Amino acid sequence: MWKNLMLQDSSSPLMEQLSFFHDHTLMILVIITILVGLILINLFLNKFTHRLLLEGQTIEIIWTILPAITLIFIAIPSLRLIYILDEINNPAITVKIIGHQWYWTYEYSDFKNIEFDSYMISSESNKNYEFRLLDVDNRMVIPSNSQVRILVTAADVIHSWTVPSLGIKLDATPGRLNQASLFCNRSGLFYGQCSEICGTNHSFMPIIVESVLPKYFINWIYNSIEN
Repeated sequence: MWKNLMLQDSSSPLMEQLSFFHDHTLMILVIITILVGLILINLFLNKFTHRLLLEGQTIEIIWTILPAITLIFIAIPSLRLIYILDEINNPAITVKIIGHQWYWTYEYSDFKNIEFDSYMISSESNKNYEFRLLDVDNRMVIPSNSQVRILVTAADVIHSWTVPSLGIKLDATPGRLNQASLFCNRSGLFYGQCSEICGTNHSFMPIIVESVLPKYFINWIYNSIEN
């Protein structure tokens, strides 16, 4: 929904893990904020003094060890998640994505002659069921419940291929191929946008990933080759 203030609903296992880590970290931060707030209020309201207090070894040890333990509870799941995000095992297909000023090009290198550009549909051409500044003329189509490897690069300046509900944000850098894994656990349309300021029309190069059942994906591949 447009008024959504939290993360988008996850549509991939990676995004589910990112959401869990977000909630885990936020819970720790809320506890720390409440604890520090209570201590500050207590300091302002109480009238205790200690005229001979110059140092306190005990309290210094406590406020050194407790933050270190807290960081460990955040770092371990964070490092685990980083390695999970980089894991790619036996992808079903590979899609190469090239960023341009200001559109995307998709190449299905596993199949012959499947390459197309994806431009944003202008506001004047939008139909009633299409989203303004988010719909494109050619969507990236992938099979659901399948491991997809994406290779991202750029032809001119740095772009960033981002689909929040799939937990993907990958920089498109000229002269470099960045690799990531994509897995949609349901069919649907998933919207994203370029997340790196790349020029005057940066806001007008949206992304749509269309996840379909494998049998429909095969039909789409066949029709694309025929055309």
